[in-house]
Amino acid sequence: MSESVFIDQAICLLDQEVEALIQGRTIAIIARMFIDPGRQFALCPTNDSTLPLPLERYYNANLKQIAVNNAVKINNSERVLIKVWAKCELCQVLDDIEPLDILSKYTIWSTEALKEILLQHHYIFLAYLRVYELDELIEVSITSTSQFIPLSQSTTVIEPKPVLNDRTFAQRKRQLEKLEPPLHPELEELQSAIASLTISQPAAKQLDDDIKVFLGWSSDKLITQPDSNLAWINDIAKLGDRSIEQDEKKSNYQAGTDFENIARQSLEFLGFKVESAFKGGAGGLDLYCSKPYPIVCECKAGRLIPSRTVEELLKLGGMHLGKTQVLTSAKLVIGPGNPSTDTLKAAKEWEVSIINAMTLQKLVELQAKYPGAINLVELQQYLEPGQIDYKIDEYIDKAEREMNLRSQMITAVKELSEQDNETSKVTHPSFTVTEIRVHYNATHNPRLNDELVHDLLIELSSPLTGYLGRIKGSDWKSDRFYFLRDLPIN
Repeated sequence: MSESVFIDQAICLLDQEVEALIQGRTIAIIARMFIDPGRQFALCPTNDSTLPLPLERYYNANLKQIAVNNAVKINNSERVLIKVWAKCELCQVLDDIEPLDILSKYTIWSTEALKEILLQHHYIFLAYLRVYELDELIEVSITSTSQFIPLSQSTTVIEPKPVLNDRTFAQRKRQLEKLEPPLHPELEELQSAIASLTISQPAAKQLDDDIKVFLGWSSDKLITQPDSNLAWINDIAKLGDRSIEQDEKKSNYQAGTDFENIARQSLEFLGFKVESAFKGGAGGLDLYCSKPYPIVCECKAGRLIPSRTVEELLKLGGMHLGKTQVLTSAKLVIGPGNPSTDTLKAAKEWEVSIINAMTLQKLVELQAKYPGAINLVELQQYLEPGQIDYKIDEYIDKAEREMNLRSQMITAVKELSEQDNETSKVTHPSFTVTEIRVHYNATHNPRLNDELVHDLLIELSSPLTGYLGRIKGSDWKSDRFYFLRDLPIN
């Protein structure tokens, strides 16, 4: 859809149904009348609950939490905000010969509700909607009980922004039309089980988002949205390189404590176990990581790393850990600017690594962008004596190349799937290792062999990653793989 779209009317739907369409949990609505394919309209949430059954029986289990949360929101508001619009792609008239149990699994209504609607009306108008975001919210006051209402504030959409990408929507539409059994019912049950935790548990929300992307309920773009819980990452370099003279509200001690705290948070985020018994302060050891290998850290905030910082690290480490433990542990100084010649000499003599706060921030940014991308055991090999920002940059470049290779491999499988979809109606076309290797090597250098491609495909099809699916063969050469979701590389 490339031309602009004029929206001057809206269809009224229960708020939880609008939210389900926005979240990609469904692509269909039950309309009061037949909707012509191609018709375009905004989606107006209402709380008109003239339902044949109570909410808890009307909707599937995975929508009950939405039903509770959003019904309250609408009841407490005299006016309604419209966030999305839609285009009707198809409208079917269904009767009681349809397998309602399977229809229920691909929509938001319980089997009991579908049977009740058929009992009352003898048919169901099932409209398939392609949903798009509005550039600006539209505020309306609902004064009519009609299904379609005019908008006092019409809008023109220049660049449509679909909630689901083209491939995902086409796949969902095909599955619903054919009423094929769901491919992953166990994941749908898991998603339903954690839905109530997503409001208060960030980890549960991330898992919920990943499952919805995997199932095709959400667009791939969900996994690239910025996480407000990670905003602290942007402050790592700022706190480490702070000029005390320019920040009159901070004492030297407070500035150092702020940086020590964010350095602790950074190392924990990377996967180190930072022992809580060492919390810095006067005469204290700033940071001590015990796993996956021992590492003693000294944090310095300000304009430069003071002289005798290496000696201070060794002295405090010896006091708290013992001389042998300090000498056999990795040792790291994190601070601003370039160290003095004396500091560099001492660092090389006592095998102490020195990095800038910005280098630490780069590592954390990579981990945030691609969780699990930082291999701490491998990173240890780069902790050489002296100032090693360039070495850490080498490691980050290597990690990003490896992520890029995996993204390209996923894209190769996706491209094969899109080519196959043009000539086949298979929901999830799958391909052998050799087919994927040939397609990949046609456009990339250096070329890969089947063994390396298979290793990458196994990794990407793990349930812990979920970028590809795998159909296990009699041996590795007969394994087949299919596309599930992208790995965006920015």
